[in-house]
This record gives sequence, C-alpha cells and structure tokens, in this order.
Amino acid sequence: MAPVGRWPVPWAAIGRPLRYYHAMSEVRFDDIEALSALVSDRFEACDAVIEITQEMIDQFAELTEDRQWIHVDVQRCAEQSPLGTPIAHGFLVLSLITALTEGTAARITGFGQVINYGADKLRFQRPVPAGSKVHARQRVAHVRKKGIGGSQLTFETEVLVVGEDQPALTYRSIVVFLP
Repeated sequence: MAPVGRWPVPWAAIGRPLRYYHAMSEVRFDDIEALSALVSDRFEACDAVIEITQEMIDQFAELTEDRQWIHVDVQRCAEQSPLGTPIAHGFLVLSLITALTEGTAARITGFGQVINYGADKLRFQRPVPAGSKVHARQRVAHVRKKGIGGSQLTFETEVLVVGEDQPALTYRSIVVFLP
C-alpha cells in the first residue's frame, strides 16, 4: 500500500540516480493553479517497461476466466493467428497502467486519500503479443476543484509496445485527491 500523501508511490524511483529526485516537481493536491500548469497536449514518457509474458497472460486468463484461444493456446496461435503468437488481454494491459506510470514528471503531495473516480475513454487499438515489452506515456488533460478542498485530475495515458509508434491502448482516467 502506498504511504498516505504521496502519489505515485515513492518506490518508483528506487535504483535511479539522485538527479531523478531533483528533476521531479512536487505539487500540492489542493493547489489548483499549480496543478493546472501541468495540463498539456504533450505526452511525457514514463520510465517503466514491462514484459508481457505468456505466464502473465495465462494467470490473467485464470483469474478472469477468459481463456479464449487467442490468449492461451500457443500452438493454435502459431498455426491460425496472423501474429503467430498469443496476445495479451486488453484488460491485462490496462491493469498495468499504474505500474507503467509510476515516476511521472510531477509528484502530487499533501493529500489524505486518492480515489479512482472513473474513465472517459478506453480503446484497445493494437494487439500486444506475448513476449513483447510495453511502456507508457502520459499527460494531464484536465484539472478542476472537487468538493471541499479536493482536486480532480484527468490523465490521458497511452500504452505502446516497445519499438512501435502507435499505441496499443489509450485511456482517459479521472482521479480525485482529497484532504
């Protein structure tokens, strides 16, 4: 569990040079003006890279009971799939966004709790083959005051297969920070 008042979780920077900590700006969750300055049309690359293994796909299939052959049948995929290999479930890739976006450009501080409020958009645009590596880029799309002393941020995230220019997944998430 992440320590109260820090997001993304501080272990996102473990093993990184000291300059990483100095480059990361800190913005209080209730400073709407400073948060609004983070809004941009430009995506910022996130550092994390995760390999999507067949074992991960199989475990996700068991957990969700989605055992469609395009995900779990290596032999059939080799024979019948245009990619020749199984592909990750779209929701598996979506579930990795938190890990992929740790260590973003700004650290939001001072809040008591953070809540996933919802999503505006989710698109699975390209397959993610087993054995491929994915990374993300993210931007703050919108900021507004929420309730008494809180803030609501809309993040737009793209997950890409390493080496490809087009996103495999795009997602607009809404997050609320409260005192």
